[in-house]
Amino acid sequence: MLHPMSESNYNLAEQFLLQRNQLSVSNLDRVFHSAMGPGVDAVDIYFQHVSSESWSLEDGLVKDGSYSIEQGAGVRAIAGEKMALAYTDLLQPKSLEEAARAVRVIGMHGDTGTASVGTPIGARIRYQHDNPIVSQDSAGKVRWLRELDAMARALDPRIQQVMVSLSGQHEHMLLAHSDGTLAGDVRPLVHLSVRVIAEQAGRREQGNAGAGGRVSYQELFESGRAHNVVREAVRVALLNLEAISAPAGMLPVVLGPGWPGVLLHEAVGHGLEGDFNRKQTSAFSGRMGQMVASSLCTVVDDGTLQDRRGSLTLDDEGVPTQRTTLIENGVLTAYLQDKVNAGLMGTRSTGNGRRESFAHLPMPRMTNTYLLPGPHDPNEIIASVKRGLYARNFGGGQVDITNGRFVFSASEAYLIEDGKITTPVKGATLIGSGPEVMNQITMLGNDLQLDLGVGVCGKEGQSVPVGVGQPTLKIAQMTVGGTQAS
Repeated sequence: MLHPMSESNYNLAEQFLLQRNQLSVSNLDRVFHSAMGPGVDAVDIYFQHVSSESWSLEDGLVKDGSYSIEQGAGVRAIAGEKMALAYTDLLQPKSLEEAARAVRVIGMHGDTGTASVGTPIGARIRYQHDNPIVSQDSAGKVRWLRELDAMARALDPRIQQVMVSLSGQHEHMLLAHSDGTLAGDVRPLVHLSVRVIAEQAGRREQGNAGAGGRVSYQELFESGRAHNVVREAVRVALLNLEAISAPAGMLPVVLGPGWPGVLLHEAVGHGLEGDFNRKQTSAFSGRMGQMVASSLCTVVDDGTLQDRRGSLTLDDEGVPTQRTTLIENGVLTAYLQDKVNAGLMGTRSTGNGRRESFAHLPMPRMTNTYLLPGPHDPNEIIASVKRGLYARNFGGGQVDITNGRFVFSASEAYLIEDGKITTPVKGATLIGSGPEVMNQITMLGNDLQLDLGVGVCGKEGQSVPVGVGQPTLKIAQMTVGGTQAS
């Protein structure tokens, strides 16, 4: 259920970040004055406080437990395409003003800009603001982990090793911009990961699974999601014990629903971020209004989904997130934008300005990016393939956004023979180009799924949580790397 407005979250963030450090909104006027030198177009101040914890259990023993607090503020000055950032972990007027004076040197010409601090931004709240870390004591968290360890071992005697990790985060952010924007948010985040190793006749294989989101620990465990993660990790490990070497060559490929959307995220999503297109370094640069994918394909980025890992009430520039249609029926319709790139490209921010922390510059980033469902039954898609590969899950991958070329490894894949999913295979890699693959999609399922809340996206050294998703889809032909000739 959505809460009405984010003003309550702003008040919580303002009290936590300013009042407890004996700061006030009026202090920000002096910071702006110190930063708004000649040639500076705009300034923003980003306050952040993050408390984080992690627990790991290996073979029934607590291997690691940690708790940390990170707090600080970053002052950013913008002059045309140039940006300067200075940050401090001391939330005091003197430190903030010193940071502001440091960034004003970016403006080397022009008139001195002006600044004003307005009223808090209102937006729909996309998650609870309660702190997941304090919702359960340490003994309870360890008890949960041991319960999952015992469950994995009880599911099958071939399970030899179990590793379980649990992490939580609670973030307060506050943003003041010289255009009058004043915004605040309180963001929870939790993540559970299970890895098991199975052994049979001297062969050892592993299975991994995870879940998370902007929810509480209780939601993970009491809803049954945590137990499903254990079942999935065990299932994959036992499946891999039976897997044969993957074929190699040009084959039809069917991608399963959910997490395989990570291929879309990497091979297409990054290429649709505004900064790459402004600089003309993306395979999609200058192609607005053109067909860039099969007419079956509509791709959206949506930061408004309730409780999802990639969702945000407000982005890190204080702009409410939204649902942005990037590709509609195969036609490129939009790029993902932050304030700076949007201004330089003559458009508006889509609420995709994101940063890892106060010590980093914001840039256009994805939130929850997924492919909308199509008209086909998944069984119909499988039945249409005489011989091919069904990729149900992915591990790591690499992509070059200048041409969209990628290499992805499938962590769970099967042969398709005579229209049926048959033997599991291992060592399969998918090689291709994002734009080419999007045009090779010939069937699109009606079974859209989002991932379970495990995505982390890297860009220019910064990591942020994201979500991905897609329905089952068929790619007519693509290169499969393996160890057997197809």
